[in-house]
Amino acid sequence: MKIFSNAERSNTTRPAILSDKGEKILYSDLEDISDNLTNKVPSRSLVFSLNQNTTGSLCGYYAFLKNGIVPLMLESNIDSGLLQNLISTYCPEYLWLPTNELNKYSKNQVLHTIFDYSLVKLGECKKYPLHEDLALLLTTSGSTGSPKLVKLTYENLLANAESISDYLSIDSTEKPITSLPMHYSFGLSIINSHLINGATILLTNSSIMQKEFWSFLKSNEATSLSGIPYSFEMLKKLRFLSMDLPSLKTITQAGGKLNHELNSEFSEYCRKND
Repeated sequence: MKIFSNAERSNTTRPAILSDKGEKILYSDLEDISDNLTNKVPSRSLVFSLNQNTTGSLCGYYAFLKNGIVPLMLESNIDSGLLQNLISTYCPEYLWLPTNELNKYSKNQVLHTIFDYSLVKLGECKKYPLHEDLALLLTTSGSTGSPKLVKLTYENLLANAESISDYLSIDSTEKPITSLPMHYSFGLSIINSHLINGATILLTNSSIMQKEFWSFLKSNEATSLSGIPYSFEMLKKLRFLSMDLPSLKTITQAGGKLNHELNSEFSEYCRKND
């Protein structure tokens, strides 16, 4: 079972990605990119993926999940000491990282580059066999500074993505905007639940506090926006509840309980704006 095994079949001419850098990646392009990358990496290899909300980062994630390569999802600006501890503990064979960070690994072989990301082969170390069901690894909010990880299977990811899809009636016309990081489980679930339906990811590294985020959202007519409780506190300060966003159909929230006042205010906004 591979989570994206059917994503491309009926959606080859639809955009999978529209980025704030002007990049447009069709599902057919994504398949070609995926094949070219994974030709460089044996199946069931372990890759440390240092993620950003950019085209290269997302193309790598898609390729790994679709072709049986196991990524550990990490933020690109992870503390160097923690990263080295994780590398020593788990002995990954490869790094997938922003190309502008390659100077930190100048002694390692660069195997492939896509957009703003590059694949680096690390030195020889003990290779651990990976269970055939293991899809990816995540850190948890409680394990900051610790090498403890969460293991997720292909079945876990697909069941989660399908459950969200069914509940929110996600189809190929949806255009969610990346308001959360890829290495965070909620942000990743948004990507998964939309890619399996042939939807278009609006990909931006800008935060909701930046005007570039809102310009990108409006110009590309995002259909959904997601956040954690802190995001909604910031949205209120940004006077989101007074914004006219006719393309927006869905707002989702996770990562903790929203306080009653905010919940009520945003619920009322949603009721008034359908």
